[in-house]
Amino acid sequence: MSLDLLLALFIGAALFGVGIYGALSQTNLVMIMMGVELILAGALVNLVAFWRFLHPDSYAGQMFVLIVMTVMALEMAVGFGVAIARFRTKGSVEMEEAQELKG
Repeated sequence: MSLDLLLALFIGAALFGVGIYGALSQTNLVMIMMGVELILAGALVNLVAFWRFLHPDSYAGQMFVLIVMTVMALEMAVGFGVAIARFRTKGSVEMEEAQELKG
């Protein structure tokens, strides 16, 4: 395993860890979404690192990265839509006060 791959995996793991901490420790909806984005970014960095160092001539890794980036964009659009709607109606985006969002 090369040093570049290890460095990329370390950075991806660090992003994933910070994202997990951010998503689980915050009560603000926007901060939780930022944590989820860091989790997805960490997974994406690891995915790109494995693709680049193991199968650089295959296009499957690039397509999977595009799919993950699309999911990230959709998650942020839906999340911010919910946050804006919640803020306009209740004046707060704290998850502890959002009991009516339960299914």
